[in-house]
Amino acid sequence: MPTPHYAHTPPEGDPGRWHLLSDHLNAVAEMAGGFGAAFGGEGEARLAGHLHDLGKYGALFQDRLRGLAGGIDHWSAGAWIALTRYRCVAAALAIQGHHSGLPAADKGSLSCLKPEALSGSHPQGLRLSDADYGRLMESLAGDGVAVEAPASPMIAQPPHGASGMLDVRMLYSALVDADFLDTEAHFRAPRIPGVPLRASEALDVVRRRTTLLNASTGGSPEMQAVRRELWDICQARAGLPVGSYTLAAPTGAGKTLALLGFALAHAARHGLRRVILVAPYLSIIDQTAATCHDLFDALFGPDYVLEHHSLAGTRTEAADAEADESPAGRAARMRQAQLCEAWDAPLVVTTSVQFLESLFANRPGAGRKLHRIADSVVVFDEVQTLPVHLAVPTLAALSRLAERFSVTTVLSTATQPAFGHLDEHVRKLKSAGWAPTEIARRDASLFGKLKRVRVRWPATDERMTWQAVASEMRGDGQAVCITNLKRHAAELAEAIGGGHTDGVFHLSTSMCPAHREAVLAEVRRRLEGNARCLLAATQCVEAGVDLSFPVGYRAFGPLEAIAQAAGRVNRHGKIEQSELIVFRPDVEGALYPPGAYCQAAAVTEYLLRSRGAGWMDIDNPGTFDAYYRELYSIARPAELAGELTNAILAADFPEVSRLYRLIPGGSVNVLAPYRHGMALYDELVLEADNRGISGSWMRKARPLTISLFRPGPSDPVGAYLRPVRVAGRVDAADWFIYWQQEHYHDLLGLVPPAGAAALFA
Repeated sequence: MPTPHYAHTPPEGDPGRWHLLSDHLNAVAEMAGGFGAAFGGEGEARLAGHLHDLGKYGALFQDRLRGLAGGIDHWSAGAWIALTRYRCVAAALAIQGHHSGLPAADKGSLSCLKPEALSGSHPQGLRLSDADYGRLMESLAGDGVAVEAPASPMIAQPPHGASGMLDVRMLYSALVDADFLDTEAHFRAPRIPGVPLRASEALDVVRRRTTLLNASTGGSPEMQAVRRELWDICQARAGLPVGSYTLAAPTGAGKTLALLGFALAHAARHGLRRVILVAPYLSIIDQTAATCHDLFDALFGPDYVLEHHSLAGTRTEAADAEADESPAGRAARMRQAQLCEAWDAPLVVTTSVQFLESLFANRPGAGRKLHRIADSVVVFDEVQTLPVHLAVPTLAALSRLAERFSVTTVLSTATQPAFGHLDEHVRKLKSAGWAPTEIARRDASLFGKLKRVRVRWPATDERMTWQAVASEMRGDGQAVCITNLKRHAAELAEAIGGGHTDGVFHLSTSMCPAHREAVLAEVRRRLEGNARCLLAATQCVEAGVDLSFPVGYRAFGPLEAIAQAAGRVNRHGKIEQSELIVFRPDVEGALYPPGAYCQAAAVTEYLLRSRGAGWMDIDNPGTFDAYYRELYSIARPAELAGELTNAILAADFPEVSRLYRLIPGGSVNVLAPYRHGMALYDELVLEADNRGISGSWMRKARPLTISLFRPGPSDPVGAYLRPVRVAGRVDAADWFIYWQQEHYHDLLGLVPPAGAAALFA
């Protein structure tokens, strides 16, 4: 009888149940093929599954399973066979990277997979389990594993451009997820699949809720009419083909529910299996997720709506395998963690960082879920927040999703960027370019009907001090002012209060989420009760935050930011027309954050000076076309992404993953001593000291977490940051505890010592 070959050791508590290698390869091939069928990659995904652990037939690897050897490469053999015998480049790359990440895919890198090259000098210092790949294939055949060549490979040569790289990542995702799932089934138990979308039933739920809200809200008749019109437009257009779309709709028009209704109707019409809602900020995610849970949990159960976001983006995704709760609670948490790993849910609510960085990632943890995006509707909210330097590669990837993977994308905002002007640059990365269809024509009457706010633009070179702004706001009784910098918001809040804080509020990311939520709740209570309410805030309230002040002030800045600020004024149309006063702050030092934000503010200034205040109509979509056209001519997004573009054209997966970041590196997460959250703070500090931090700890810490720039050696804030340890491992590089409680201000949030640059730069 032939000696059996094994893929994995027995699970704990069952020493006789070794995982047969043939069983593992066949199961992974079957599962990966099923995942690949969603995008026409079934044959190559099946091939990758059969070959991904070919090297495990080597004697050295079998010794490794018994603790007799170490440092064994068991994947390169399968990658080389896929590349040379079957001419399947995507499968070869997926196999080579299924543990450590997708490698560079130029011809030189691929040639390094030769057994003689790896035997002589392995880049990771490993040994091949067997350098005779023919012998490994004989063992595979002798084990009854039947490898079949796909009818046609996903790509016929090394990948070029965004399209080829995304094709490889999708195949990689199918292989990695199948490998994870079969291995997990051996060591634990088979995973229960996610529930179906049931799009038509879900659409009925949303339709009923929309009708109820339109009948019960206190908005003006014009507002209610616009919401009904937007819903009807989205439903009428849901029958359009799978593809790329945009929706520009005014603030307060019921965009969230209208887009959810479009997505569900579109999915029902085309047999799509998933809806993914993507937003830039956790504050919007929280609101959207709460709406979805309220709509669907009672009817479809807790597995229907999946929230997936992380304070650390795709860099450090922590599995939540432990939590101090009941067995049922632990099982529920584990189930949610499993669903997050692979997005195996019909309705996913996630962040732009999580979604977009995953599209460009090369690591198995981030890439595992990508195949679930196929046959989906993906809705991006507040798309104007996409960094200018990432616009071209992002649009190229989204275009490919629609072209090959049956994904409908909708880019939505009240201030739609003129991405169409970037089509020529997108074509250099993806031949079809970027040519989306508008769901609602932007010259329709939607914006005109909701012209609730008149913008008062400043005269040339007119300036206002914070004291002058504060004086006007005190005379209003209820007003909001949005600034460009956290330092400015803090100075204005103190100027308004003058030592008396009753009815004076401040919002910025210097405050932890629990603090901001408490302030927002009190602000809304006062607005509804017509009580004194004066709010100084940063841009953190501009997108997606449901506030409605009778009058607003906005420090001069980018045109889209000014339009978003107007959305916090007379939001529900209860006043015939309100006013947003735009002013130039009379301050020393920087007026704007550096980089793209400063450029956008300069373009707004240029347009105001050259075309006049009468032309600056934020309710006219044509104004934003001209604004973005001018911005792109100055910012040159394609040139800003030059290094990233070169990495894409070179198919350098690790380098692309490193360069594509929505949030620049250099920030850290800090557990803040918010006075009204001290019970949780003390609990988390004790747990961090005794056990170290875990995925569960990070989630519990989120209400008290502030992100700040990593302090330099001379920054005094560093003296107040205590490092924490990851459970059972070394210090966490990106997590700290702020231990000086006196530095957390009841109005302003975390105020570092004088001279600190980390928070107020």
